[in-house]
Amino acid sequence: MGPIYALLSALFAAMVTILAKIGMEGLNTDLAMAIRTTVVLVLTWGIVFWTVPLSSLKSLTATNWVFLILSGIATGMSWLFYFKAIQIGPVSRVAPIDKLSVAIVIVLSFLILGEKVTWQIVVGGALIVAGTLFMFWR
Repeated sequence: MGPIYALLSALFAAMVTILAKIGMEGLNTDLAMAIRTTVVLVLTWGIVFWTVPLSSLKSLTATNWVFLILSGIATGMSWLFYFKAIQIGPVSRVAPIDKLSVAIVIVLSFLILGEKVTWQIVVGGALIVAGTLFMFWR
């Protein structure tokens, strides 16, 4: 099921970029992102209230809170910069640069999470970096 969710994530991420580029024409990127984030906030809390018992909130630890808050800050910063980038540049060039995050995640997963390094992961990450560089080669 994981790969299906990952593919759906990629599909919706692509839609985000195209829809945001069209939707923020003539708008300040911060305002556009605030509107988008509000929709995400309402949608996600709606899903939580529909599917998760509220008693689950009691199970959150201090570590959960700290790292989820830090993740939220990182998400917000990523979205801010991404919206600014897609407003001023072509999405066909901005999106591949953004996807370098995959290669960065691979490195950080080894360094911080202690995940196993395999040759397939190293080659795959290198191909992502090479593919992004190739797109900008003139």
